[in-house]
Amino acid sequence: MSAATNALEELIGNHLLRTSSWPKPTGIYVALFTTLPAEDGSGGVEVSGGNYARVQNGPADVDWDPPVSGNGEFSNAAAVVFASPVANWGNVIGAGIYDASTGGVLLACATLDTARNIVAGDPAPNFPAGSLKFIFS
Repeated sequence: MSAATNALEELIGNHLLRTSSWPKPTGIYVALFTTLPAEDGSGGVEVSGGNYARVQNGPADVDWDPPVSGNGEFSNAAAVVFASPVANWGNVIGAGIYDASTGGVLLACATLDTARNIVAGDPAPNFPAGSLKFIFS
């Protein structure tokens, strides 16, 4: 399950219905969570330390596949690969997309189909092409 955050919904609404203009982010960064944030972006726990960093994936047509037949589902067009963990990252239960490599605005988040406990020495965590999905509907 995925959801646009309140921040993204307001950016879209203000861009579409009001006079404010929302410039496209210069980067879209995938983050991992051990606790998923609320729709207002609060309460989430992003992985930190142990060689963790958000991974840039877009914005570009080659990075994300578009929805098919109006289903609202965007998926990663190529693998999204994180660095190999050198410390325990914890039980990763979700992913999100931000407009910055650190800080920034959380735009959407999704619960993973299967949580994964990532520990030091594991291979680099990744989302194979087509497996990271965000539905905007």
